[in-house]
Amino acid sequence: MEHENGTGVTEFVLLGLSQTREIQLFLFILFLVFYSIILPANILIILTIQCDPHLGFPMYFFLANLAFLDICYCSVTPPKMLADFFSHHKTISYGGCMAQLFFIHFLGGAEIFLLMGMAFDRYVAICHPLRYASIMSREICCALVGAAWAGGFTHSILQVVLIIQLPFCGPNELDNFFCDITQVIKLACTDIYVLEFFMFFNSGLVTLMCFLLLLISYGALLVRLQMGNPSKGMSKAASTCITHIIIVFIMFGPAIYIYCRPFQNFPLDKVVAVFHTVVFPLMNPMIYTLRNKEIISAMKRLLSRRCEEGIGS
Repeated sequence: MEHENGTGVTEFVLLGLSQTREIQLFLFILFLVFYSIILPANILIILTIQCDPHLGFPMYFFLANLAFLDICYCSVTPPKMLADFFSHHKTISYGGCMAQLFFIHFLGGAEIFLLMGMAFDRYVAICHPLRYASIMSREICCALVGAAWAGGFTHSILQVVLIIQLPFCGPNELDNFFCDITQVIKLACTDIYVLEFFMFFNSGLVTLMCFLLLLISYGALLVRLQMGNPSKGMSKAASTCITHIIIVFIMFGPAIYIYCRPFQNFPLDKVVAVFHTVVFPLMNPMIYTLRNKEIISAMKRLLSRRCEEGIGS
């Protein structure tokens, strides 16, 4: 059966993380336990920020959006991965593969641009504290979040539009547990040199440039804080910047490894892909929350209030 774009491939075979049954079962239990704990925790972060009036600052608005983005991002590949642990024939349709490609890069790109918005928020808070409330208004915050989503959409749709033009004649095996551009375009039965260079620039160099820009920005902010008068507020601002830097390394490290190099298979690819698409995204908001006393206190208030309401009813 031939696909409408002229390719003879209607599905791709996913080789998965392992072919050993015992390892598959272990990984399934491990990821299921991880999701059962971390996913509700991220939902709790969003609910806490939405329900607590003390967390009405732009920083927490961005954090709630980051948690939402990470939940969406971790809903793209892991459900299919968990289901495939019990399947002998791991396949994904051509349309499903293109959908995975689109949403991985759409949500991943949106998260990168959201981190840029969060860096701008910290810059205004530290360098222009007296004008912070007027600059970082609700409208500006919503515009920055909207721009992040729009940027992620543009980044992703450009790649998908180019990939769906490629003819796929076979083979159709992907040595991974999901579809990504680094492996899919290698299966095309045409010259992909120009396309690979574009993907390298669009996914690799853009990611690297954003990473370096964020590091330079936070580094400059930390230097400014060190040069200022030491106070509790300055110490808190420095702690927030350090948390942001940790998240930047967690977010960008695997992406740079995957996309800032020739699109070839390397031994650590699957391990890095697991952390990139499954573990780190859900951990980002958790890392931020564990270093923020206000959110932890707000969570305790929310949970105690819900418990009192449950007992009262």
